[in-house]
Amino acid sequence: MPGEPKEDAGKDWPKQDIESGTIGALAHLYRAEVFRSTHWRTRLDNTTNWAVVTTGIALSATFANREASPLPMVLVGLLVTVFLIFEARRYRYYNMFRARARLMESDFYAPILYGRKVPWNGEWAKLLADDYETPHYHISLVRAAGRRLRSNYSWILAIQAVAYFGKLAIHPVPLTELSEAFERAAIGPLPGYLVFLAGVVFHTSWIVFAIVTLRLDKRYRKKRKSPMQAI
Repeated sequence: MPGEPKEDAGKDWPKQDIESGTIGALAHLYRAEVFRSTHWRTRLDNTTNWAVVTTGIALSATFANREASPLPMVLVGLLVTVFLIFEARRYRYYNMFRARARLMESDFYAPILYGRKVPWNGEWAKLLADDYETPHYHISLVRAAGRRLRSNYSWILAIQAVAYFGKLAIHPVPLTELSEAFERAAIGPLPGYLVFLAGVVFHTSWIVFAIVTLRLDKRYRKKRKSPMQAI
């Protein structure tokens, strides 16, 4: 009858060489790694939220009235950079825990679900054991910052740049000549053209940084020696 369990349903399911107690321990270990990766993922989101909130505050202060200074948008660019560095450091932890969980998913759980035997002395076990014995980051700080920049912070910095130049263009009155923009960009003793040039260099450098780190990521994946480093 359909829906009734078959007596020989377990015959096609291979008996694992790993003891049931060890499988249970690995299951708890997997849950721990998923929890830690989720925890650090939340911390990543928190840092991004800080960057978004501070950018919003700077926008409110800059566009509060026609006479408001565009200086908050300049300062928030520096603050967003600090948040990006914080987030890159956190991403290195997240990447490590996520790589461990992913290795167990692909080399331990997937074979079991496919009905295959899991090699107890396989490469996956050695990689995991080495990573626990000598914990280390799987990604450099530079590459981590590049990933977070391309994922989130490029949009935040782009909004900041557009808002800054928009402020110069419309307040206190719409621009009629380019020289007026330089006058409005002046900060204290710093001439406007110098501040304007610094902003262009600042945002251009982030574009170059994103492209360079993307190429580093691609090159590193081609030369990786461990599946854990692919993440």
